[in-house]
Amino acid sequence: MSSDNSGGIDSSGGDAADDNESAWDVVVVGAGPAGASAAHAAACAGRRVLLLEKAELPRYKTCGGGIIGPTREALPPGFELPLRDRVYAVTFSLNGKLSRTRRSKQMLFGLINRPEFDAALVESATSAGATLRTGVMVSRVEQHGTSVPDRRTVAVVLADGETILARAVVGADGSASRIAGHVGVKVEQVDLGLEAEIPVPPTVAEDWAGRVQIDWGPIPGSYGWVFPKGDTLTVGVISARGEGADTKRYLQDFIARLGLAGFEPSVSSGHLTRCRSDDSPLSRGRVLVCGDAAGLLEPWTREGISFALRSGRLAGEWAVRIAEAHDAVDARRQALNYAFAIKSGLGVEMGVGRRLLLAFERRPGMVHAAITGLRPAWRAFAKITRGTTTLAEIVRTHPSARRLMMVLDRG
Repeated sequence: MSSDNSGGIDSSGGDAADDNESAWDVVVVGAGPAGASAAHAAACAGRRVLLLEKAELPRYKTCGGGIIGPTREALPPGFELPLRDRVYAVTFSLNGKLSRTRRSKQMLFGLINRPEFDAALVESATSAGATLRTGVMVSRVEQHGTSVPDRRTVAVVLADGETILARAVVGADGSASRIAGHVGVKVEQVDLGLEAEIPVPPTVAEDWAGRVQIDWGPIPGSYGWVFPKGDTLTVGVISARGEGADTKRYLQDFIARLGLAGFEPSVSSGHLTRCRSDDSPLSRGRVLVCGDAAGLLEPWTREGISFALRSGRLAGEWAVRIAEAHDAVDARRQALNYAFAIKSGLGVEMGVGRRLLLAFERRPGMVHAAITGLRPAWRAFAKITRGTTTLAEIVRTHPSARRLMMVLDRG
């Protein structure tokens, strides 16, 4: 993203570098969906916001790019999704077998390329008034010591030694977050995702248009996906960390079964996803974490974009309140309110997701049979992807779903 865009973009960092004597209200570390959402929320509140990103934008991220209903609802007002395709059909398979395609008259979800999507989110944040600096690496944050002039201030120290002062900091710097280390985030589930971006000829692209494939994999808890995006298919798999060789073999076999082994990927990448433990902190002093940095994603599907956007918006809103706090007690109160908002919403969804992942690890065939053979299960899938309900809401409001969860819990 160039430095001449509107909304206060300053990739060279001139304004920020000159402003060390007076603290920013909110500094957000990481310009992915969580960070851009946090910066947008804080800027919309009229605060001085600095958004820091170590890469130059746009940049590639390992991600399927599925945009489900909760993601669309969490986007900034007026945001136009750069959709590459709209999904109306899903082909489900069980390790390449028992394939069945279910179709919907209404769109189930959309597909995006992350470089375009992330850049557009950052543009929304800067248009709201946030200032962007790219190509800067955050080394650490300090809340005590000689770099911190008073108890209302956090020092954000860059790799080159520059110090930026803030009244509140939001860590949104991904699953390998430095800010998460400062906060003390704890994780209980780590998964490895492998992905290939495969350019295909028009005849192949046409066969996949409007349809995705989800394959329940051979490794406990694993699955694969094919997401069409015009002339490119995003093909990936995910499974628990520690199964690296088997995960790589699963991706290779999956691509071969799809008849795509003859096409050369334009990008091959890998990424670790991390889910927080229930007792993991979400703040420390005037520093909050959100998105992947906080370990917030759906444990079964490992869907993270909607969790990033929703937690980022909450982090931005509560960071404003922390920035306004005049003492540690008030700042702590606001941070606890942020944690409550996260746990009462996203935390509940993660709890149900963990239970489903455990059931899926034991009986993937049962999950496949239900979603392909039982109309209520397919309708639930469609409603969840469209955003008219959530897994947690279904379990809470439907006695039959609660009974099924109890059966699955018992294995």
